[in-house]
Formats: sequence, C-alpha cells, structure tokens
Amino acid sequence: MPLAEMRPPKVPRRTLVALAALLLIVVGIVILAVVREANSRRLVAAVSRPVKPPRPALTRDEEKYVQALWPIHGAVERSSARMSLGQIFYITKDLDGTDLKERVDEALATYRGAGIKLRALEPPPSLQRAHEDYAAAVGLFEKSAVEVLRMFEDGRDDHMRIAAPFSRKANDKIREVGVKFWPNEFPPN
Repeated sequence: MPLAEMRPPKVPRRTLVALAALLLIVVGIVILAVVREANSRRLVAAVSRPVKPPRPALTRDEEKYVQALWPIHGAVERSSARMSLGQIFYITKDLDGTDLKERVDEALATYRGAGIKLRALEPPPSLQRAHEDYAAAVGLFEKSAVEVLRMFEDGRDDHMRIAAPFSRKANDKIREVGVKFWPNEFPPN
C-alpha cells in the first residue's frame, strides 16, 4: 500500500470545534471546582479560628499606675540597650574598656534609681504581682551591671558571660510584664 493511502481519515472541522469546546468546558469546570474548594477551606479556617476577646479596659487606678511606670520603663529599656550594645561593641573591639565602664556605670545608676522609684509606686491590687515582677526584673538588670563592673576590678572578661543570664532573664520578665501594660510596644515573635 502506498504511503499516500496510509493517511489517517480526515476529521470534519465541525467535530474538531465541538471537541475543543467540550475540552474548554471540562477545563472550566475543573478550575471552578478548585477555586470553590480553596475558598471553602479559607472560609472554614476563618470561621474555626478562635477570636481573641478584647482586652478589658484599665481601671482609673491601673491607668494611673501604668502612666507612672512608663518613664521608669523607658529609662530601664534605654539603659539595658546601651549596656548590651556596649558589651557587643567591646567584644568586637569597636568600644574600649573606658567607654564600656561608663555605659555600665550609667546603667547601674539608672537601675538603682528605677528601683527607688518603683518602691515609691503604689500599684492597685490587680497589678501588685506585675509590679513585683517588674521590680524583680530591674533587680536582675542591676545584678548584671554589678557583675560586668567586676571585670574592671580583676581584668577578666568572663564577667560579661556570667552577667548575660541575669540580663536575659530581666529582659524576658520586662517583656512579659510590658505586654500587659503596653501591648503594642512588644510585637509578637
């Protein structure tokens, strides 16, 4: 049989158009089904997600206490950051010992002053525990600073390593308490 006779039979053009239209319809149905399924899953996820109840408003006494604590908190946070950065810069040789000692001395004075101011505050009963936790955190910062200053007495840099857990724990406590008072200050991790 010659090659010319072996060609496949010619399909009418109408049949090809009908098959293409059918294929487009099937593809469209599949796409719609996938989109609908994805949307229904998002809807189920949104509906099943627990809604966080709004934070209750502070009482007048709580608000007064939080406002009195704010400047103390700002000073403690700045001193903590300056001391921590000073230690990092000292380790990387971007800050000398004299400058580090000056930063730590300033931080220690701030922590001691904050301790005095905290003892003068009278938190409402609802915030007593948070107040005690905050004061304990400031005490840990003070302990950390005292430990770092020992480095300048005996010349051993390992006092910074010994001081680090106190500072870390103080930061954790401050963040834990601070979220209750200033929820927008500490973004979630």
